[in-house]
Amino acid sequence: MINKKFKKTILILGGVSIILGSTVVFSEPGSEKDPLVSLSYLEKQIDQLKYYIDEKFSSIEDEESTSSALEVVEISEGQSIIGKSGTEIILRGGKAEIIAGELGGLSDITDGKDLKMGANVPPNHLLIVPRDDERGVYAITDSIYLVRGEYEIR
Repeated sequence: MINKKFKKTILILGGVSIILGSTVVFSEPGSEKDPLVSLSYLEKQIDQLKYYIDEKFSSIEDEESTSSALEVVEISEGQSIIGKSGTEIILRGGKAEIIAGELGGLSDITDGKDLKMGANVPPNHLLIVPRDDERGVYAITDSIYLVRGEYEIR
């Protein structure tokens, strides 16, 4: 009798261990059933992350290269370039004068001055429009500028 119970218990334990062992053997590494992460899985995930980061950086660089480029702008005598806040203007050829707003003129970064209404635009000086209040430059003669930022020609 003890021998039969012993054999039955051994048989049941053996069956249970075979069933549990087969689930471990046939489970996929890194799955929900087996949380073990293999080196190849980890390398694959790292490669995907690197690709994602590289794509994001390249799209940011593309946006920066287009928005930060200086644009050559030619205007005729009597026309004006009116810049938005932060617009940079450099007179490369011709003669022009400053169009100031109610709160001041253009910032001459080269000389460290604020250029007032009607002042002559010095050639090859970096001018910055500090506010969105219709500031810019007026062409006395046909003029050539380098402009970075938002602007409109009037």
